[in-house]
Amino acid sequence: MAMRLLPPSTPPPLFPSPGPKAPTSVSAPSFSYFSVRLRRARAASAVAGAAAAGGSDRDGGRFEGEAMSGAFDRGLAEIARKVPLFEPAADGELAAAAGERPLPINLELWLYRVKVHTRKFEFPEAEKLLDKCISFWPEDGRPYVALGKLYSKQSRYDKARAVYERGCQATQGENPYIWQCWAVLESKSGNIRRARELFDASTVADAKHIAAWHGWAILEIKQGNIKKARNLLGKALKYCGGNEYIYQTLALLEAKAERFEQARTLFEQATQSNPKSCASWLAWAQVEMRAGNNTMARKLFEKAVQASPKNRFSWHVWALFEANEGSIDRARKLLKIGHAVNPRDPVILQSLALLEYNFLSANVARVLFRKASQIDPRHQPVWIAWGWMEWKEGNARTARALYQRALSVNSTNECAARCLQAWGVLEQRAGNYTAARRLLRSSLSINSQSEVTWMTWAALEEEQGDPVRAEEIRNLYFQQRTEVVDDASWVMGFLDIIDPALDSVKKLLNLDQPSGPTRQDDVKSTARSSAAGESSETSAAVGSDSSGLKSHDAFNNGSEATGTPTSDFDLDGFIKKRLALDPAELDAVLEGSDPRGVVSRRRKQRLSRKPLPRLPAP
Repeated sequence: MAMRLLPPSTPPPLFPSPGPKAPTSVSAPSFSYFSVRLRRARAASAVAGAAAAGGSDRDGGRFEGEAMSGAFDRGLAEIARKVPLFEPAADGELAAAAGERPLPINLELWLYRVKVHTRKFEFPEAEKLLDKCISFWPEDGRPYVALGKLYSKQSRYDKARAVYERGCQATQGENPYIWQCWAVLESKSGNIRRARELFDASTVADAKHIAAWHGWAILEIKQGNIKKARNLLGKALKYCGGNEYIYQTLALLEAKAERFEQARTLFEQATQSNPKSCASWLAWAQVEMRAGNNTMARKLFEKAVQASPKNRFSWHVWALFEANEGSIDRARKLLKIGHAVNPRDPVILQSLALLEYNFLSANVARVLFRKASQIDPRHQPVWIAWGWMEWKEGNARTARALYQRALSVNSTNECAARCLQAWGVLEQRAGNYTAARRLLRSSLSINSQSEVTWMTWAALEEEQGDPVRAEEIRNLYFQQRTEVVDDASWVMGFLDIIDPALDSVKKLLNLDQPSGPTRQDDVKSTARSSAAGESSETSAAVGSDSSGLKSHDAFNNGSEATGTPTSDFDLDGFIKKRLALDPAELDAVLEGSDPRGVVSRRRKQRLSRKPLPRLPAP
């Protein structure tokens, strides 16, 4: 085999010395290829430079091809330098930084993160994400709805209105959800005329948007326009078909008119439309309570908890029903179950505290009130009911402090009106009549339709020996009362201090209120006969006197006679199977819950197990 040997004068070709290998990149294999070619080009250019400096023409011609390939490699290296490497982007930040619109999936991801931030009360982070959504997708209505609700939760109503208005302009008025949310906001703010216009705009944008028809009907019911409400509900059935909420509201209207057979038919249609609707079962049960069918009502409550085992209203209202029927132990057990499945709900603890105060001791009630106030310090009914209990126990100074704490949360809503009325009765009993008059007037300035507050003021004037002024106050109440037709005022019963969320059903049904033309005379005679007695004492409770519950002594005699209600429903077996609760450990769960760190165990595990996904931008 012949081999060609180079003469000794010819320098050996230079090769790049072996160095450490470049780290291999899995995500960018082309980058390593370009880097190898770049190193070869640099070596070739170095050899070419050395040959040009001291070599002969023959040597320069020898490396001419290598110099040409080095230029080609340099071109490839320049291209590789300009091509960006693929890296997963977080939240579409690359596209956002480049001013490009991210993939549509990022909108869904950001809206989900907004829900997570809102549940954790991280409002600034949620607001930033929603602003980003609006900036990239101004034509989508969901970010406007979410941002408006976020502002409403923080009582920033002007900003919520501005967001809704901007959303309607961006969507050219074709999104019914924005119109409806704006209408609900105006309705809560008392702008009834504006709310009607916005509900109308929502139905014009989409005639099949059933929430707008139903919300508009509820607004008319609250204003006493029953005929208009029926017309709106009929249009909802015409355009949208059968719906559980429409049937339920029509059934409640029939029950209000004491047409119970028609109400039952409508409730059957509502539960057939959605058997899992806890609200329909509960409303039906309360109608049967009003009709006196307690056995049927109890079966419907059982249906409600089976439809939604973790619904706080189902356990709560059922417990109130059992307490009114005399089954105190069963009511206590139902409230404890409700607290076990809803540890962040202060309303159930508040009801349990009132129950323990009436039938056990004030010290146990204080512990429960304190725990409820720590769970949600902004829940006014807890402070009001606690203040009422302290006043009943003779601790007027503590009661005043608790009433003041309730007013520090909000001094303009209906809870504030009840608090001021209760505080006025306290000052009346303490002999501070000037302060009592001022507090009662302040309560009426918030809610001029409160019958109990007017009659308490009239009783105060009669107690002071001024019957003429008392009669003037009563006449003033009836004169202004006739201006609002069929507007049911809140009733001083046990349900009023439980939760304002129950007021809608209770007001619609006019529970505990006499009906008929003799109502005005009955109110006058009642107010005169109870001038400074039991009626004022009940009004002082602001609904917290538990008038729906009977006295302790009466129940000591009655509970043994009634006994435990007979039913085929196995409550202990149900909570074991569906809720994984041991009935023997309900007391331990109640005593061991920490109100300052109450977090849903299931939600905590879910968040730690499933981190938020990070999707790439195009």
